[in-house]
Amino acid sequence: MMKIMIRGAAVLTMEQGSALIPDGEIIIEGQYITHVGPAGSVSPEQNFDRVIDARGMLAMPGFVNCHTHASMTLLRGYADDLPLMEWLQKKIWPVEERLEPEDIYWGAMLSCLEMIRSGTTTFADMYFHMDEVARAVEKAGMRASLSQGLIGLSPGAGEALSNSRRFIREWHGQAEGRITTMLGPHAPYTCPPDFLARVLDMADELKVGIHIHIAETRAEIEEIQQKYGKTPVALMEQVGLFNFPVLAAHCVHLTDEDIRILVARGAGIAHNPESNMKLASGIAPVTRLLAAGALVGLGTDGAASNNNLDMMEEMRSAALLQKVATMDPMALPAQDALAMATVNGARVLGLKDVGPLKPGNKADIILVNLDRPHFYPRHNLMAHLVYAARASDVETVIIDGRLVMENREILTLDEERIYYEVQKRAEKLVGAVRS
Repeated sequence: MMKIMIRGAAVLTMEQGSALIPDGEIIIEGQYITHVGPAGSVSPEQNFDRVIDARGMLAMPGFVNCHTHASMTLLRGYADDLPLMEWLQKKIWPVEERLEPEDIYWGAMLSCLEMIRSGTTTFADMYFHMDEVARAVEKAGMRASLSQGLIGLSPGAGEALSNSRRFIREWHGQAEGRITTMLGPHAPYTCPPDFLARVLDMADELKVGIHIHIAETRAEIEEIQQKYGKTPVALMEQVGLFNFPVLAAHCVHLTDEDIRILVARGAGIAHNPESNMKLASGIAPVTRLLAAGALVGLGTDGAASNNNLDMMEEMRSAALLQKVATMDPMALPAQDALAMATVNGARVLGLKDVGPLKPGNKADIILVNLDRPHFYPRHNLMAHLVYAARASDVETVIIDGRLVMENREILTLDEERIYYEVQKRAEKLVGAVRS
């Protein structure tokens, strides 16, 4: 069991009510944090396999990307500046029909590389050929909640549901426990109630939660209202979705009653501000959700609609967007945006021992280089992280007690091979559709 000490860093534990430790020490033993405290709190007689000198750094929890489609990195920049349904139906879905398992693997590998480089340690993914995404997660050393995407209206819906059962049984708890699984019905408008009933029966059988898009666009709201006379959230309440742990992506267009249901049912919400802006889907009522007691995390969505997986950008956009949407400069303050991007994101995914830096939690830690012009003067480090920091400030990433990036060097992945494979496959995919 590897025993690591991090010393000299400012430590932002993100525990509720705890202050920044200006000069701190962290001990990691195996997968877990066993000590967090000020300089001098560790006995000098202890022996360590590694001592990381983190002077000039900030140690903090890794970012948690609560909603993405990892392998859509293959389509980054392919279909920009289009509304959601046109983007999906005319551009994205035709290319996705041609995706092979190995394409999914290399797209996911690129995502893992990008996320590690920007300080993300955990992500929630919904796509297809999810065995390949799981392989990529295992190789990269990341933590992930994985869901096989399900389209209830498709001819192969039953087969896809059966494949989800197999995937969950094979992968839940794998990669030393870093991989967890959920069921992934795409959305209310692609998964009618009779199909969702089958999904919920399986969720009960397998004891897993549900990852689903809800209330993303006005078109969705209108379609569900016309078909069922309800909002998407109310429809999901009626079918019994919220009897299970739910990761609800987007939640842009919500009534007061929708918010009441989400809060009362304890649903985790993945807010995706940049994707929602880029696709003109709307602005989620995050301040209203938080005021009502909702559990909200942050996601990037896929790189085809963002176009990156940078959680620092995402939390900055989230904070600024709420301020301008509400015309209130105090809306979504920096500490709340930072919590959404880290510890609250872990709660949204149901990860009970991931998040705050404290003894007993998994060692998912990033070191941010504070020796940068935009971190001076240091009036408020939380504000600097949200409003000024950059992905390239992340120097070192530890996931599950293992160094996966140190001094900006990726230790688990072959970057050049990933770039080669992704470019080759993306050109083939897009070229075939265009021809």
